[in-house]
Amino acid sequence: MKAGIRKFLSLTIPLFIGLGIIYYQYTTLTLEELEKIKISFIKADYFYIFLSLFIALFGFWSRAYRWKFALQHLGYQTKFRNDLMTVCVSYLVNLTIPRSGEISRAALLKKYENVPFDKGFGTIVAERIVDMLIFLLFVTIGFISQFDTIYHYLLDKNVKFETLIWTAIIGFILFIVFVLIWIYAEWKIILKLKQKLSGLIEGMQSILKMKDKWKYIFHSFFIWFSYLAMFYVTIFALPETSDISFDVVVMGFIFGTLAVGFSNGGLGAYPWAVASILGLYGISEGIGTAFGYLIWVSQTLLTIFLGLLSYLLLPILNKK
Repeated sequence: MKAGIRKFLSLTIPLFIGLGIIYYQYTTLTLEELEKIKISFIKADYFYIFLSLFIALFGFWSRAYRWKFALQHLGYQTKFRNDLMTVCVSYLVNLTIPRSGEISRAALLKKYENVPFDKGFGTIVAERIVDMLIFLLFVTIGFISQFDTIYHYLLDKNVKFETLIWTAIIGFILFIVFVLIWIYAEWKIILKLKQKLSGLIEGMQSILKMKDKWKYIFHSFFIWFSYLAMFYVTIFALPETSDISFDVVVMGFIFGTLAVGFSNGGLGAYPWAVASILGLYGISEGIGTAFGYLIWVSQTLLTIFLGLLSYLLLPILNKK
């Protein structure tokens, strides 16, 4: 009963957040901005939208290819087509319940390649850690390059420099307290967390020990550069965004990626986050929103198409 309620809430809460953001945007946009969105969708150069989808395919391919190295390290030789199709299905499932795709991916691998669920899931968790570290690198570079813009934005919002300093000091103190608790505390919750993290650390170490670790790392960076390239080429679909600088693109990419986790596949949250960032650089809210939806809708349709196609082909291609 509790599991059913938890599953229901994990599906509905992100959905309502996304719908709430869409409603908020719609009610706050002026008629002029709404008209800009409509015109942008009509007049957009869809060559660049399809080009971005083509680039996105390389991300799917590279993620599946990278997975083979981790599985081979564990002693499993899987068919690449099955790796690729399970990746595509996992992206589709993530549109329903955030992060549930990882579970379905490991389950499908067990079904069609007989890889134990815990081992398959362990390789996926290790992937996520690597992805998070690379994304943090993007975040660090983006915030350093745009420090002046972010700083002046905070000043315009009456956020004082002293407030930022005190926030940083308090954050540092809390971090030290957490480290001390982590090292010396014998609380059950801390011991359980240590036990779980030890498995994650072991998964990370396996990457460093694997035979093809440099190929694995190369594909890890390639995946994220394909995501960034997909986002970048889309700016040329609208004349109002075609001349924005690359560092602005990076900031839009960062906040768009962060927004995906707030709702089902970034529903509502992704376009709103992208529009908000572009607004800092003089792009009107209507154009920024249209740009965000052009990316989100096209990528979501591609995810649905590839996910459904893979779900149908997996049992057909694996008939014994």
